[in-house]
Amino acid sequence: MKRLLGIILLSVCTMGVTAQDLREVQQVQSKIDSIQYKMQDMRNSMRLEVKAYRDSLREARRHAYDNMPHDLRIGVGDQLFETLMWRDRGHYQNMPEGYKSPDNDENFRYTQHCFAEYMYNFNYWYGLGLLVDYSGVIWDHVVRNGKGEELAREEDRNFHNIAIVPTVRFSYFHHDYVSLYSAIGVGLNINTGSELRDGRATVVSPAVNITLLGMRVGKGRCYGALEIGGMIALNNADEVYMFGARLFTASIGVRL
Repeated sequence: MKRLLGIILLSVCTMGVTAQDLREVQQVQSKIDSIQYKMQDMRNSMRLEVKAYRDSLREARRHAYDNMPHDLRIGVGDQLFETLMWRDRGHYQNMPEGYKSPDNDENFRYTQHCFAEYMYNFNYWYGLGLLVDYSGVIWDHVVRNGKGEELAREEDRNFHNIAIVPTVRFSYFHHDYVSLYSAIGVGLNINTGSELRDGRATVVSPAVNITLLGMRVGKGRCYGALEIGGMIALNNADEVYMFGARLFTASIGVRL
């Protein structure tokens, strides 16, 4: 019906028009139709190419770790929590000459967090592994009189934390050179050192490590990684060993 109306409208519009004019109009229309067909073919071709590219990316991601499923890395993290919690205290001053401070810890040194991790990648988005993290704090125990003068010093008082945490990791963006991921792990923390807690030199407590955002950069076997997260290890409110420790970490790794 639409075609018939078009023919009638064309007939009315072309009254008094020569056959040559009609041929020219038909040629122009034929060129327009040809251009439209070519554009349609181009759009279809582009859609197919984009689909093929996406399919190839999915396939590459799916098999990204077929030949290198093992992931080993070592790194270092900050001790911001430990630095804030265990630090030099003010000296007792302007007290009687014979007064002795009962407890005065000074000259704190921090090892930072050193860690190693093994991860087995089942595919490009899911991996399961084990994290081992070490951190320590060393200080001097000093006794002073009321004027702040040092009477005695016991060097290298210390405590150490060794966290052993099974970890699961999820990658939600994966590219040849960059991937983004998050992870969570639950395990144990071993606290030991010169301090006694309830008569014990070594205490085992629950530990949780969370990676809110991790970024891995590198193609092939070697890569570098940066993470934002935190580790918690405690038994109760009186036995807090870490709370938001290792907020930032940097590491290097190899795929095998």
